[in-house]
Amino acid sequence: MEKPLMAGYMNRSLDVDLSSGRVSELPIDDEDRTLYLGGKGIGTRLLYDHTPAGLDPYDPEMVLIFSTGPLTATRAPQSNRFVVTTKSPLTGAIANSTCGGSFASKLKKAGVDVLLIRGRADHPVYLEITEDDVLVKDAGHLWGKGAEETQELLPKAFGKAVIGPAGENLVRYACIVSDERLAGRTGCGAVMGSKNLKAVIATGRRKVEIMDDATFSKLQTSINKYLRSHPMTGDVLPRLGTANLVNVTAGRNILPVNNFQRGTDRRAVNISGEKLAAEEMEKRTGCINCPIVCGRSVKLKGKITKGPEFETLGLMGANLGNFDLKLVLELNQICDDMGMDSISTGGSIGFATELTQRGLLSSDLSFDRHEGICDLVRDIAHRRGLGDDLADGVKRMSEKYGGKEYAIHVKGLELPSYDPRGCYGQGLEYATTNRGGCHVQGSTMFFEATGPLSIDPLSVRAKPQLVVMQQNLVAAVSSSVFCVFATYAVVPAFVYRLNPQGLVSRIMVQAVLNSGPILTMALKTKAPFKVLWFEKFLSYIFGRRVTLGEFIEIGERVFNMERQYNVREGFTASDDTLPARLLNESTFSGVERGVPLDTMLPRYYRLRGWDPDGMPTEKTLKRLQIRH
Repeated sequence: MEKPLMAGYMNRSLDVDLSSGRVSELPIDDEDRTLYLGGKGIGTRLLYDHTPAGLDPYDPEMVLIFSTGPLTATRAPQSNRFVVTTKSPLTGAIANSTCGGSFASKLKKAGVDVLLIRGRADHPVYLEITEDDVLVKDAGHLWGKGAEETQELLPKAFGKAVIGPAGENLVRYACIVSDERLAGRTGCGAVMGSKNLKAVIATGRRKVEIMDDATFSKLQTSINKYLRSHPMTGDVLPRLGTANLVNVTAGRNILPVNNFQRGTDRRAVNISGEKLAAEEMEKRTGCINCPIVCGRSVKLKGKITKGPEFETLGLMGANLGNFDLKLVLELNQICDDMGMDSISTGGSIGFATELTQRGLLSSDLSFDRHEGICDLVRDIAHRRGLGDDLADGVKRMSEKYGGKEYAIHVKGLELPSYDPRGCYGQGLEYATTNRGGCHVQGSTMFFEATGPLSIDPLSVRAKPQLVVMQQNLVAAVSSSVFCVFATYAVVPAFVYRLNPQGLVSRIMVQAVLNSGPILTMALKTKAPFKVLWFEKFLSYIFGRRVTLGEFIEIGERVFNMERQYNVREGFTASDDTLPARLLNESTFSGVERGVPLDTMLPRYYRLRGWDPDGMPTEKTLKRLQIRH
């Protein structure tokens, strides 16, 4: 095997044109690897470089990029993931989504760092990638089938990334599925379907070169032990999964109920993680080389299937006025098999239900009755009847039927299950995140409402700093590619064990609230040391010192590169906003308005080095070495 240009990479990236069947090498140099790492970072750089401004997401020349990271297919915990990047057919902004499953490691073991796909096949096909070849094969026998059956029909030795009927029918929030994991948001599956590409499969036995393998192994053992002993990654997530957040968010008045009309409901306990674990869970499941094992398997109609994550319980449950756990399990299974984002699905149905409630849409939808809702989800995937409208998402529905003030989305992407009226920093994060309303691009709500400490969720103090810090960190994590759940353990275990009402807890919270200037200084300082395990793993695999400052700066670069793409596509500061309901209506007694975004946004822009119109300045782009 040819020696990689840099350890951690396979020195082979592919450019596949489905229109012509041509397969060629995709050049990626060491400078871009150093600046962007891989995963989300390199995907963003390539999307910008390989598409002209204004290209329609469904145009044959739109690229669909699968990218691994330098740590993919190694033993580093929570690192066997891939990122898919394109332009979102839902938002028109950058689309990216991270996914577990076996595809990432198998693609890299086939000797491929990045797979860039362009063109459109003239009939349904799938790609088969091995160490020696890339074959375009007929997928006529797979077209129309669900994600589960599709994967069963493909060769067992291969890692798989497939679409279901939702992707084939260009549902704007269709997913890409690998095993039971989903690249869930922004509609990457619809772009894949527009290319008549049903699946990409890969297998191989190549190994990733690690420069300091002995120290890497010691760190792996140490971090696995740490993650298993941590209160969140070693107890809460393994025991309850992300569903642990149902009771937490309901208790903090931030669980969306009836299309974000309320933030809590006493019936939330009926769809909680505790109830799921006690009555429905069959076993725990997890991704390759992950010590947390946060997935749930449940029995549904006599069959073992994947259980719902918190977002599905929130959006397909409380947001629809649905507190029937078994019904949520069924809706989750249908969404997964259809290859459809349950967040956007739940958001779209919730909005359509309120439109019906207000007399703007004629349908049988109700927050009190849910007969036929499973059929409706299938109708969305096949674009039948009312499902055809819902398949286009909340933003387009509001343009057709009205109700824009309670159309819950940012930049066209439906919001997840954290009502920002009870966590102002999360509201700022929603408004400024490049792919639209998303919680896993920073998860600021963790510091305000769902983590071990509550940094005054109804205050704006230090929130712009926290959002910038979190967005940069998560962008770097997603470029490595690590799982975002790893960031939970960045908060030391002792913090979780503090009494939230205790003196030490209150002192720590006040310290953060009053640390605006300190956080601002920290954001501008390149920390010359290694603190977290992310940069330590990179140091040992590359054989050179990677500092925390360098790691965070990579995240800042990636975030700004995404922003630069959106600016090129016509997005401005006017798109950095929230739905009118969330800005103007409060769900808290004694609070007159919703999220005070106008107070936080100017400070956020200044911290980012953007002008008042939300555009990165030339000085910022030069500092971060972003070419455009």
